[in-house]
Amino acid sequence: MSAPNPTLSVLAAMITPAVLISGAGTLLMSTSTRLGRTTDRVRHLTARFKVLVSEDGQQEPLAREEKRMIIRQLPRLARRTRIIQRAMTALYVAVALLVLTSILIGSGALVGAAFGLAPVVLAILGAASLAYGALLLSFETRLSARTTHEEMQFLVSLGQHYATLYSDESQKVAREVE
Repeated sequence: MSAPNPTLSVLAAMITPAVLISGAGTLLMSTSTRLGRTTDRVRHLTARFKVLVSEDGQQEPLAREEKRMIIRQLPRLARRTRIIQRAMTALYVAVALLVLTSILIGSGALVGAAFGLAPVVLAILGAASLAYGALLLSFETRLSARTTHEEMQFLVSLGQHYATLYSDESQKVAREVE
């Protein structure tokens, strides 16, 4: 049996952090999209709130309830934004640490220097930062689901309001036809 090729061993060791870097990059892209959607949601709710406080908006069915819902949602959206920003920071730190791990492994092999446990420590810190970012995103997802559920409940109330209006109208028409 021949001795393992040291160059291949070094490349294999460098690929492991690269796989985690790829995962962190994917999470960063989706997290960036989440941040944009949260920002868009705040802008939409702000515009809707401005309509609801206008004279015409105050005449809309359930306007007061919708304003209350918006006011309850804004602090959650602010919290979601902060969580997403922390997650993005953790993911960027993970990428930096994992890239440094690969650089130390490769440059140590190239120059024949032994960096000891430094690459292992950096890899562990990078993986921990990646896990922390993913955990933050799971918390943000729960907040997102809670605000979506609240908005769906409001829409059900609005639908019931309109259903009542239309059933009153259909009853009036039925009485007029008789």
